[in-house]
Amino acid sequence: MRISLVRPNEVAAAVGRGIAEAPTVPAILSNAPGSFPGSVLRDRHPKLIAQMRAAHPYPPRLHQALADLLDETLTGRISPLPGTAHDHAVWDQWGTGYFGKSWYDVPFLWAESYFYRRLLQATDFFDPGPWFWLDPFEFLKSAELQDPTLGAELDGLDAVLRLPARERLDALLLAALWGNRADLGFRIGLAAATSQPAQVASLVADDTAAVGSVLRSGAAPRVCVVADNAGRELISDLALLDHLLTAGLAAEVVLHLKPGPYYVSDALTADLAGCLRRLAAATGAAAEVAHRLHQSLADGRFTVYTHWFYCAPFSFHHMPDDLAQALGSASVTILKGDLNYRRLVGDCAWPATTPFATAAKYFPSPVVALRALKSDVVVGLDDRTVSALDNSVRDWRISGTHGLVQALL
Repeated sequence: MRISLVRPNEVAAAVGRGIAEAPTVPAILSNAPGSFPGSVLRDRHPKLIAQMRAAHPYPPRLHQALADLLDETLTGRISPLPGTAHDHAVWDQWGTGYFGKSWYDVPFLWAESYFYRRLLQATDFFDPGPWFWLDPFEFLKSAELQDPTLGAELDGLDAVLRLPARERLDALLLAALWGNRADLGFRIGLAAATSQPAQVASLVADDTAAVGSVLRSGAAPRVCVVADNAGRELISDLALLDHLLTAGLAAEVVLHLKPGPYYVSDALTADLAGCLRRLAAATGAAAEVAHRLHQSLADGRFTVYTHWFYCAPFSFHHMPDDLAQALGSASVTILKGDLNYRRLVGDCAWPATTPFATAAKYFPSPVVALRALKSDVVVGLDDRTVSALDNSVRDWRISGTHGLVQALL
């Protein structure tokens, strides 16, 4: 048996057609000396491979495959998938013009995506046998849910849900934004919603008021959330979805997840199940959220959706028609995290002062981006903000210490 994330006969043509012209702004590459993308290939990926080899009892063949992949990404040339791979024909088309080049000389978004596809190949994820369909990153995601500090951090949800309705929504929106920070988003969301200056100042763009106004008005009966990370971040997302349903701000919520392992911590359906179990094992508000969400799933007000494109190496300009229709049916789509932001505006060398509306106007529904900044691309900022950050905050674009709420409603 062999299971595929893609349907090769449909995929290449769908991506080639897309829904909008891709930006003409130059794509971000990894070959600039000292660049963040270069550090991902040079430093982050080798550390990840070392962690995977230490965490799994892989046989010699898989250890060698991982070592070969590491050598190729550091000093070699990009090679195609083997002809035995179920999706080699798709990637042969997606990699046209890239194979044979250095990993550093192709678009960073493409290189990162292909690296994770090659990791799955190197660990026999798709091949019948002992490693079939075993998420190679599960050990990292489950460790976060097993962290002994998580129980205490979940207590912050009780305080959030005791806030007045307006502040509660703002706090949960900001908790969803900051949820992939080590100090769980509920506490940060609570601080920001109650106007504690340090957290408000860390937002480089803030459309929270506009987003809250639309949601509270009842103008968004169907809300889609395109998830980013599992673990703490997904728990924060689930608290927001529960509030939208419980407070009557949405009649239906749809959670979009990845169809397979991707970018280490990206959320799969298995991660959703794990987060619900962790919430149910807690006390107070967390357990109540889990109970309500289980009921919402059972009665169809909360649904889960996935699509092969979420593991494709392209921006959302290239999304196929069926995904565009699914997103277009939403009253509002909330895109979570850094990768989804890169895919929304295009992983390009945009001037930071480019209006968000210019970069996101093609999207098939009203859209909200909730993002902690962890890569170079950013739009929608004013000159004063960019100048102040450039002059006073080292690595503000990539450190995760700053975030944004941007909306086109």
